[in-house]
Amino acid sequence: MSTSQLPDPKDRPARLTVGVVGAGRVGPALAASLQLAGHRPVAVSGVSEASRRRAAQLLPDVPVVPPAEVLQRADLVLLTVPDDALPALVEGLAETGAVRPGQLLVHTSGRYGAKVLDPALRAGALPLALHPAMTFTGTPVDVQRLAGCSFGVTAPDELRLAAEALVIEMGGEPEWIAEERRPLYHAALALGANHLVTLVAQSMELLREAGVEAPDRMLGPLLGAALDNALRSGDAALTGPVARGDAGTVAAHVAELRRHAPQTVAGYLAMARATADRALAHGLLKPELAEDLLGVLATGTNGAEGDAR
Repeated sequence: MSTSQLPDPKDRPARLTVGVVGAGRVGPALAASLQLAGHRPVAVSGVSEASRRRAAQLLPDVPVVPPAEVLQRADLVLLTVPDDALPALVEGLAETGAVRPGQLLVHTSGRYGAKVLDPALRAGALPLALHPAMTFTGTPVDVQRLAGCSFGVTAPDELRLAAEALVIEMGGEPEWIAEERRPLYHAALALGANHLVTLVAQSMELLREAGVEAPDRMLGPLLGAALDNALRSGDAALTGPVARGDAGTVAAHVAELRRHAPQTVAGYLAMARATADRALAHGLLKPELAEDLLGVLATGTNGAEGDAR
């Protein structure tokens, strides 16, 4: 749904009091965004000093209270705790009677859909899963980044319009994800975003080792172009020695990595194999060049050295 396709006003949530359970990087940013849309943050819970600082920065003057008190004060409660902690949190809140009938409970886990909130549903709560497909810093810039951010939305059919309206009010774009597809959806995002950070960090370390003084400046234009090409063209954007079948160059890479950064070899080989498979499947890697390349990748041996382009 585009932000230009706003729900009918009768389907949009009324102004709500908002609480946050778990003042990590996500919860305060979402609450601050809802505040800009006219809702009113009234309570936040956070244990660590970092959590309290985030809450103070993004939600000034909002009291920090225990989780049960957050639920007492708020019509809409954001459960923004780590994935593994979410089921036990929901169970505990439901068992202690903290959940109120008619209360909107929203979790932001990518892994789970709405069913993880079933204990609260049985207590009368209205369950929503709204996962922002965004990386968060825990600073005010996160609120700006929500503009145009896709949210993976899962909710009972009767709450679908309300869930989508909340996302739109935060400046996001709702994308409906079926309950049974949530783990696959989350794996896809982790593969693309989390692993990208690891690859970029490794690349910067290797460039420093090679004598590059500003690896971020060197990589910025290259990675920006590669990402843009990949989003536009998919596998057709594959390039480099693996896609070309330059077995000697790949062997030289492996040899250098073994010498200077052996901890990166396994990742390089795994990504090169995946790249070779995709390049072969899409006709970019010539079969007659693939045999030597796949041999290098299978053994991780040095082979003939080549010119890296």
